[in-house]
Amino acid sequence: MKKVPVLEIFGPTIQGEGMVIGQKTMFVRTGGCDYRCSWCDSAFTWDGSQKPDLMQADEIVEKLEKQGGDVFNHVTISGGNPALHSGLAEVISLLQNKGIKTAVETQGTIWQDWMLEIDDVTISPKPPSSGMETNWNKLDMYMRELLNHSNNDLSLKVVIFDEDDLTYAATVHERYPEVDMFLQTGNDELETSDNSWLLSHLLEKYEWLVDKVLQSERLNEVKVLPQLHTLLWGNKQGV
Repeated sequence: MKKVPVLEIFGPTIQGEGMVIGQKTMFVRTGGCDYRCSWCDSAFTWDGSQKPDLMQADEIVEKLEKQGGDVFNHVTISGGNPALHSGLAEVISLLQNKGIKTAVETQGTIWQDWMLEIDDVTISPKPPSSGMETNWNKLDMYMRELLNHSNNDLSLKVVIFDEDDLTYAATVHERYPEVDMFLQTGNDELETSDNSWLLSHLLEKYEWLVDKVLQSERLNEVKVLPQLHTLLWGNKQGV
């Protein structure tokens, strides 16, 4: 049984992003990422500032149940990029055996067969503002595998900071028109502890994004979201 590097297990809380926004869920945040996005709001997963615990699948599930008790039936696996870790297959299997649904978000760069078993899969390719470059061949493979071999709920999500990101999102949307697309405002103030100011700032960014999408002929089928957990709790970790 392969161990998984786990930085935090927390909840129950609500999912703040993507197609399951508002979903009551527990979180398992894994360490490590193959990307280094300039605006990453979870850089502690890969920058060495926090050290993960290596945990076996049964230990992860035991901690989820100890912390969440009887008030959850959904677990979100997050990162970093959780697709780095093949050991999550056993975690997902144990949760499924208990009737607990699972969700995951990844940029679509590293394939794991356990992706086919996840209930809610969000693929979040990174736009130009991240400083990363999309490998379209890998992303095409990812989408093809999920569309052809899985019955899970699949969506795309792109975080938007500027006009170039919007153009990128439109390209992604047109490349995979059969997949639901969510656009989300990005948090460009990761250090502030002034939650009232941050709330106002992010709502202004959300209004800007909504206005831009309403004017776009290429984005008629997308859904536009705020980053809900940031509106509620600011930059606090573990909520």
